Amino acid sequence: MADYLDLTTWARREAFEFFRGFDKPYFNVCTSVDVTRLLEVLRDHPKVRISLAYHYFVLKVANEIAPFRYRLRDGKVLVHPIIHGATTVLLPNETFTFAYFDYVQDFRKFMDGAERAVAQVKAEGGFKKDDDDARIHCTVLPWMAFTSCSHARNWGREDSIPKISFGKFTRAGERTLMPISVEVHHALMDGLHVGRFLARLEEVLAQPEMYI
Repeated sequence: MADYLDLTTWARREAFEFFRGFDKPYFNVCTSVDVTRLLEVLRDHPKVRISLAYHYFVLKVANEIAPFRYRLRDGKVLVHPIIHGATTVLLPNETFTFAYFDYVQDFRKFMDGAERAVAQVKAEGGFKKDDDDARIHCTVLPWMAFTSCSHARNWGREDSIPKISFGKFTRAGERTLMPISVEVHHALMDGLHVGRFLARLEEVLAQPEMYI
């Protein structure tokens, strides 16, 4: 069950109070991660959708880094024991909707659930919205290798869900790189935590065969 963080003993309490009242309390980090090994491994799994595979690894790492499970709730910090996924899905009429799926450690079970969720919203169409904040909001922008990114936000309320974007693959010598943008609420975490997230993501992407 979700529980509240004890703010009286939290080392970041002063930073939390400082950034919580900002009009724009979010910060965004853009970089690229090496997906060469992931693509190599997935060649032996042709039915696996590459985009959902890297969603799996992002959710795996986000669940490991505690602040990615923190959410603002009535001026307090709620800690979810596990967070799940949400991603944009392009529809045939060139609009989009959202697919929602659970994170599970087993890669194949995760992929099965995510594939079903994407297929369902494609079949139903329309704009799907889920207010559950025990999620990471993701989007895929395969048309551009972006170097900067920002997101629409509800600044008037406690919108503290991390938002992660994925961009177009590019080649750098023998390596394939993927742009990634990580946007988070500064009251809940700092650059240190985003750095840990990205470093750990690079680790698991370097040896995806351990999980697939």
